[in-house]
Amino acid sequence: MEMLLHATVLGIAATVVMDLWAIGQKRLFNIPSLNYRLVGRWIGHMPGGRLVHHTIVQATPVKGEVVMGWGAHYLIGIAFSWLFLAIMGTGWLEQPTFLPALAVGLISVVAPFFLMQPGFGFGVAASRTPQPNVARLRSLIAHASFGIGIYVGALLLQPLWS
Repeated sequence: MEMLLHATVLGIAATVVMDLWAIGQKRLFNIPSLNYRLVGRWIGHMPGGRLVHHTIVQATPVKGEVVMGWGAHYLIGIAFSWLFLAIMGTGWLEQPTFLPALAVGLISVVAPFFLMQPGFGFGVAASRTPQPNVARLRSLIAHASFGIGIYVGALLLQPLWS
């Protein structure tokens, strides 16, 4: 139970860092981030058996898709943090190290490349988007920021772990 609490706090912190990074990119470089409404729309169509769309942008909107999308975003962050702590052990929280946290952030890009983007109709690793390499790089950077968030979150929350 303690690990779940740690993973929840750490996952929320890391996801906030990821979101702050996205806001910074938008404001400084006019780089758009993922619209989490579309994540909610994708999830909202799943109970009806629709896992893959021609394009999620044109799919019928789903009631509550914004809340569902943002909720999923944070729950996924918590799940990846739990997986990270399950592998590293909660002892890592006492003396966090950067490279394992960054590695889990980069590895987590597997989820959008092979699940979400194909489900959205964007192809494996954004292969069906107008600029696949740009989309891939943006995904990698976003997920690296999540890994950095795990590390920074662990450092900032270190007093809670003791």
